Amino acid sequence: MLIGKPGAAKTAIAAALSDHVTVRGRDLANDLMGRVSFTEFFFLLATGRAPNETQRFFLDLALVAIAEHGLTPSVQAARMTYAADPAALQGAVAAGVLGCGTVILGAADQCRELVDDVLARVSISGSLKEAALAVAREHREARRPLPGYGHPLHKPVDPRAERMMALAREKGVAGSSVAAATALTQAAAEVWAKALPMNVSMAIAATLRDADVPPGLIRALPILARTAGLIAHLMEEQETPIGFYLASKGEEAIAHAAEAERA
Repeated sequence: MLIGKPGAAKTAIAAALSDHVTVRGRDLANDLMGRVSFTEFFFLLATGRAPNETQRFFLDLALVAIAEHGLTPSVQAARMTYAADPAALQGAVAAGVLGCGTVILGAADQCRELVDDVLARVSISGSLKEAALAVAREHREARRPLPGYGHPLHKPVDPRAERMMALAREKGVAGSSVAAATALTQAAAEVWAKALPMNVSMAIAATLRDADVPPGLIRALPILARTAGLIAHLMEEQETPIGFYLASKGEEAIAHAAEAERA
């Protein structure tokens, strides 16, 4: 039984031959190496076209914003995995990447969908404010978190989000997506009866959407960014190991039910 689409298998990304490598129709050695940045190359790889200057700038901005955020769960998983097997650097990186989910780091795609939802409702209500309020109320009534709002650490604002939104306005990129994110911030404060800071995931989604970065890249970008941070932590783990220390502190902090009952 054949699974998948019929027809010849093909790829448009790259071909490696004995004397040259072609990437998206360009000679890797002569057309790309020494001529484009990694961010530009990443965009070309994923989309088949070069980014414009605005896309390059805001992709770079997002990558820098979320590459590192301290001893997050994904970092701890990576460092403890490396401590268990220092020979498997790739396994430790993979362990950290697997911890990049919708709760931590990977909410930008959900935020993009939320912005899509708000903007789709504007044509019905005729008001951005009312559209944002409707979305916020639905999430509140369903007891669902509002993606892109609130942060356990950054209060009353997420400085990364503030900087991204400010640069979007400064560079004339801010459009309907930034407006929707701003309206959602105000709607969330009204519906929850308290300020919910916009976090970096919403800022990434809004600014990149206004820069016309494809949805697939918005979803994948946090993984690429955090991989750089994980590698930095693993290089430090080689010199000043804390992986087993993190594991021991976790063990100490958790009460074991059977022991508690026995006491």
